[in-house]
Amino acid sequence: MNDMLDQIIEHYECAGASEKQQYDEQIIELKKVSDAFIEQWLEFEEKFAEFKEQNDTIDSVLASTEPSAQQIVPAIESSATGMPDIEMSDELAVTISKGQGYYKLFMFSQAAEQFQTAVLQLPECNLARLFLGMTQMHLQNWNEAQRHFQLLIVLTDFPKWLAMGYNALGCIQAVRMNMAQAEQLFMKAYEVCPSFKDPLNNLKSCQETPKQLSLYFGSTELCCL
Repeated sequence: MNDMLDQIIEHYECAGASEKQQYDEQIIELKKVSDAFIEQWLEFEEKFAEFKEQNDTIDSVLASTEPSAQQIVPAIESSATGMPDIEMSDELAVTISKGQGYYKLFMFSQAAEQFQTAVLQLPECNLARLFLGMTQMHLQNWNEAQRHFQLLIVLTDFPKWLAMGYNALGCIQAVRMNMAQAEQLFMKAYEVCPSFKDPLNNLKSCQETPKQLSLYFGSTELCCL
């Protein structure tokens, strides 16, 4: 979180309107995460201190026990991978969970390493590929992001993920100033999943302010996964 904030501080003043909007969104999310961490930590410490006072053996228990991977990493349901019958090892689930944690903290370089590892181990894991593509968007690695989203829209049949793929591809074309292609992709994204609003906002930006784009990658949707 500190690294991400340092980057924002360094680049904020010289950023364009679109970049500043992304930085503003990141600042808001960072503050939310920070506040949530502090509140939960204080609540935990208070409860745990009371518990230790009532149980003298807790210190020895803590010293002799280490949590297993299953205890510290939530299970990733197979339905979340976009492949209902996919089998995922515990090690891979840990890797994806770590990547999601980095992603939610806006630590995109670290997140990319985790998701890249996951995709190499299990290429059919659409969840890892979706996150990897979106992470590459934030790193402005447009070619890599495009490659993963082009694969995603072929591999998945989940409407929301298809829409996110088309929307991301539209953003890439808009960044490259290929507005006609971008608008087609945004419309395709909306047709696939009308409840996903980012494509229409992006379409409006392309049509009304093409020289000062304000694009929504759809990345906030991933924070709910």
